[in-house]
Amino acid sequence: MFDLVLGTHNAKKLIELRMMVPASLARLSTLADIEGAIDVVEDGDTFAENAAKKASEQAQHLGRWVLAEDSGLSVDALDGRPGVYSARYAGEHGNDAANNQKLLSDLRDVPAEKRGAQFNCHLSLADPAGQVHLTASGICRGRIAESLSGSAGFGYDPLFIIGEYHRTFGELDLSVKRAISHRSRALRRFLPQLSRLIQQQSV
Repeated sequence: MFDLVLGTHNAKKLIELRMMVPASLARLSTLADIEGAIDVVEDGDTFAENAAKKASEQAQHLGRWVLAEDSGLSVDALDGRPGVYSARYAGEHGNDAANNQKLLSDLRDVPAEKRGAQFNCHLSLADPAGQVHLTASGICRGRIAESLSGSAGFGYDPLFIIGEYHRTFGELDLSVKRAISHRSRALRRFLPQLSRLIQQQSV
């Protein structure tokens, strides 16, 4: 069985990743399960750079295969912000309420038709030596609401409206989000690559 470490400390991201990676494909561990995991500084200019850095540095430190991801929100009217700073847009890392309020404030004079945005996700898989072998990315387009709606999900989900459902991710069932989210789209591109790699490793 292929041993794979999910390289994130975000418990809600882990739920989505665990739901998407079949247990028959790999034996999954998380950073919380492993003594000595490190916090990698996310100082890249792109989601791809951050994902690769987190996978590579954590894999080399642990001597394990590590799957890392970096994701965030890009808003058209803000020239792609908050982008790689999504989790700390308002200053404090992981403060969803503050981040959402800052986003609403920054868009207060922007009309609905110009509030287009997308969620981005980039995945990177590194071997125990820190070499990145696989990457995949996915996006999900939507627009930013004028007020928070729904309590499901996390981050900017209560502000991100999915056009075909006329609801935010915060209002949609997790099964719907799992089908259409940026993370699920990236994983659907990634898993066939992982399956082939595992087959090659077992030869």
